[in-house]
Amino acid sequence: MDQEEIIAFVSASGPVRVDRASEESGAPPVAWGDTFFTYDPGGKGEDRGFQPFATIVTKDYPGFDTASDLDRPGVFRVNMAVGRVAFTERMGRSPAEYSAEGGDVDHAEIDRLLPHPVYAAQGWVSVVSPGPRTAEATRELLRLALERAVSRHRP
Repeated sequence: MDQEEIIAFVSASGPVRVDRASEESGAPPVAWGDTFFTYDPGGKGEDRGFQPFATIVTKDYPGFDTASDLDRPGVFRVNMAVGRVAFTERMGRSPAEYSAEGGDVDHAEIDRLLPHPVYAAQGWVSVVSPGPRTAEATRELLRLALERAVSRHRP
């Protein structure tokens, strides 16, 4: 899966706003190149206050998020807010257990479903450059993350 395939998949999944961070979008320079998916029931981008349910990150954020070694050529990470239940089912332990115990996780491994290196405690999972092993799981978890965003929406 490449970034454009993921963006097309999520865009076709429901009322989703896709924000590609760039100078033109007014995003801070550190975010340029990253993509943010937010539930947008009105379809007009008017719900700017909502948190993304998924993101694509294309580079390391020095001093904050470098565990995935995203500065390698062609490497990106898909991040999905799947919640505690799905996190526990997929990771074999709860977000709280993972946060307390840590673990021997190589966050730079490509094509493997992993706890998010920074936001695991909030029920986020990630995949670095999804490929044959994780493509279907990535699609499934992107759908779940959107469903969760829809269920939390309060007009």
